[in-house]
Amino acid sequence: MKNRIILNINLLLVFVALCTGCVEDPYDGVVSNERSIEAVTLGGDLVQVGPAVVDRTEGKVTVTVLVQPGTDLSKVSPQIQTSYKSTISPGSGEPVNFAANNNQATYTVTSESGKTRDWQVELVPFTETLLGTYDINGLVVFGGTGPEYGGGAVLKMTDKPWVWPAAGGPEAELDNTLTFEFTGVTAEGHTYGTVTNNAGPDGQYANFLFVGNPQTDVNSFYRKIPKGVGTWTRNYTANTVTFTFADNTTATASFVGPGSISLGNGLNKTVTDNAFEFTLNGTDDWNNIYSDYDKFVKKPRRFWVEVKKQ
Repeated sequence: MKNRIILNINLLLVFVALCTGCVEDPYDGVVSNERSIEAVTLGGDLVQVGPAVVDRTEGKVTVTVLVQPGTDLSKVSPQIQTSYKSTISPGSGEPVNFAANNNQATYTVTSESGKTRDWQVELVPFTETLLGTYDINGLVVFGGTGPEYGGGAVLKMTDKPWVWPAAGGPEAELDNTLTFEFTGVTAEGHTYGTVTNNAGPDGQYANFLFVGNPQTDVNSFYRKIPKGVGTWTRNYTANTVTFTFADNTTATASFVGPGSISLGNGLNKTVTDNAFEFTLNGTDDWNNIYSDYDKFVKKPRRFWVEVKKQ
């Protein structure tokens, strides 16, 4: 009896081993009708901004490409991933002249079964609008405890010269220029590069030292753009620009265009050209409500670095 049990176990093990070695391909004998484009990646020197967008319903793929001086769309060699066992014409990696047809090209994908589908691939030119040189022409703060009680205000820093150093206060920043240069695009599709904050003819950067009573260093609030050279990253989805300093600390702003910004309680901020808008996290100080100290030091809420492109 014991020998019979051992024999049965051995036979079972042999059967399991044979079955394990004979796992069938679930697609064996199945002829695929799939004829889709799954992904497109640009080759060569072109800079792709984010992943390609594939619209299966329309049979269209859009690829955003950074356009710079010298960008040539007449010889583009996209790497194209298609459905299982399908083929594509023109072939993946084959040069195609997109410039000849409004930055579009038609690709034909053929399934294993021989069925075909035409796909339109479009290159959407993208220009990083941040690039260039800007003059800094204003530093503005919205601050104050209890704006619903009249404690809030929108103030140009230079309109209150007596609360800043006589030399090297906020006015020192108003002859500065900011130059944005492009480096590349992250895997997430965010553009990035270097920013140079030039000190201007006076050779000075602002020292944000509140000299009222009590004297307080508020550079942590207002030194949002690095002195000299730093880096920037732009997230178009969130409409933000993040500045990175030499010590790897960061400050994030919204890049806003001309218009009026409603701040509530009858307060507004008007942007004439462009501005980097930073959100600040001050602390309510009801004992100093209505004072400059409260608005600039204790409860600053937003800060705008106003700029104009040259």
